Amino acid sequence: MKNSITALMLLLSFQAHAQYSRYALELTDKKGSAYHLSTPLSFLSAESIARKKKYNIPIDSTDLPVSKVYLDSIVKMENINLIGSSRWMNLIVIQTSNQGTLEKIKSLGFVKKQFPIANSIVKFQDNQKDQILSEKFTSNATESRLENVLNYGKSQTQISIHNGAYLHNKGLTGNGIKIAVFDAGFFKYQTYEAFDSLRRKERIKYTWDFVSNHPSVSEDDAHGMSCLSIMGANLPGRFVGSSPGADFYLFRTEDAGSEFPVEEINWLMAAERADSIGIDMISSSLGYTTFDDNMFNHTYNELNGMGTIVSKAASMAVSKGMIVSSSAGNEGDNPWKYISAPADGKNVLAVGAINSSSQIAPFSGYGPAADGRIKPDVVSVGFNTQLIAADGNIGIGNGTSFSNPNIAGLVACLWQGFPEFNNLEIIQAIKQSSHQYLNPDNRKGYGIPNMQLAYEDLYKQRDIRNAQKILAEKNIAVYPNPINTFCKIAYKASKDGFFYWRLMNMNGQSIQSKNYAVKANQYYVFEIKDLTPVPKGVYLISYKSETEKGTLKIIK
Repeated sequence: MKNSITALMLLLSFQAHAQYSRYALELTDKKGSAYHLSTPLSFLSAESIARKKKYNIPIDSTDLPVSKVYLDSIVKMENINLIGSSRWMNLIVIQTSNQGTLEKIKSLGFVKKQFPIANSIVKFQDNQKDQILSEKFTSNATESRLENVLNYGKSQTQISIHNGAYLHNKGLTGNGIKIAVFDAGFFKYQTYEAFDSLRRKERIKYTWDFVSNHPSVSEDDAHGMSCLSIMGANLPGRFVGSSPGADFYLFRTEDAGSEFPVEEINWLMAAERADSIGIDMISSSLGYTTFDDNMFNHTYNELNGMGTIVSKAASMAVSKGMIVSSSAGNEGDNPWKYISAPADGKNVLAVGAINSSSQIAPFSGYGPAADGRIKPDVVSVGFNTQLIAADGNIGIGNGTSFSNPNIAGLVACLWQGFPEFNNLEIIQAIKQSSHQYLNPDNRKGYGIPNMQLAYEDLYKQRDIRNAQKILAEKNIAVYPNPINTFCKIAYKASKDGFFYWRLMNMNGQSIQSKNYAVKANQYYVFEIKDLTPVPKGVYLISYKSETEKGTLKIIK
């Protein structure tokens, strides 16, 4: 009897292990690597290296690929298919159901840990719960403010709630910004009219399916195509996305037919690919809390920014200089109610959902993160969001999946205007521009971003940085000189008090003047505007403060 029970337990144990078909192997180190930090071009693109250099991000051991010696040792084993590897987390990802092979792997000295990430049982689970409805197009061009550079059509409301036209009217449409979109598929993006501008101008730069391991991403789910449309579609007078001038890189990381941690691994590998080819931003409308196998389910306590694979990956992507924008999750009206991973990631811009009247959508996930950080960070229109539906027509969708790309596109436009600012500085400007920045909560976070305020904040910061450079060896200067329509006075105050300037012609006649309060050791930039009607010639700027006075000469 005892032997029969033992045999039954062994059989059940084997069956439990046998159901898992994919595993991640965490390695101890990167010994035997064929790559060296001194030659980064052998494992990173020139664009990736340039981004890191621009923002003073060191290239370190996490950038090195996994050890080829270790990889070869695994690949040559019987009954194993290699799925991929992760340099950031030093993982090898394999497919096998052979228990003997798994036991051999456990005995390898360089394998620190192995853990299952998926099984062979597939059932459909729509974890995102996004709703998309199609509606046939009827002309709605009158909704757009025709004085804007872009004629938005049906996307007018979701752009204007953030004052997005302010950026577009300045020519900031995301041009030169590389956005990677992670999703479950981009159904028929190659044929739909909404993307003809992206195709014609070759703004779809790269595609890869990490689920099926091939380049094409247009055969599967339409969710990613709808998210892409919110950023990149361009149907003037009908529907225009938030960043129609950006370049897009499309990655399928999600298998819409099942839910397993392998999809978090796919996300990780896609983020590493994005980093290695020099991507600026990741827009991800995916979220993970529960799985088809309950043993993989996350707990709220894991949502501390580093408690899940996908959140670690998102946090790492930010540390590599990219902006990561993530949907907050759609569990707000369910028992879970909280945000989902990777929205909890460190410095990840988590986006909740509101309607066009600025009311929170009931399904939008609650914050904060488990470690107390404000989440979501901001909100955008995710209820009745205008988008391109699965049939190629303009439709509406509900979900934080759709509030996220609307913000991501506008962030790209803002970064285009201020490329000298790093990812964290851009994210901070977005937060500070939001309507409840001084009083954030666990539903809207810092609130609804205002792109004009974010632009003006960064513009002022740029002026101060320029002033600090100009005033390295003096405490006052005027630029540009010669002038055209304006000039600026850079000044470092040596004492609390006032600063007064007066613009006058060579006959002493006053043209403009202004007085400011200043504080000691602070940098200031005072702009003299509206100089278009001033005739060409030589002019003087007289200035006075608590401690000094003088005159500067300018030429127009």
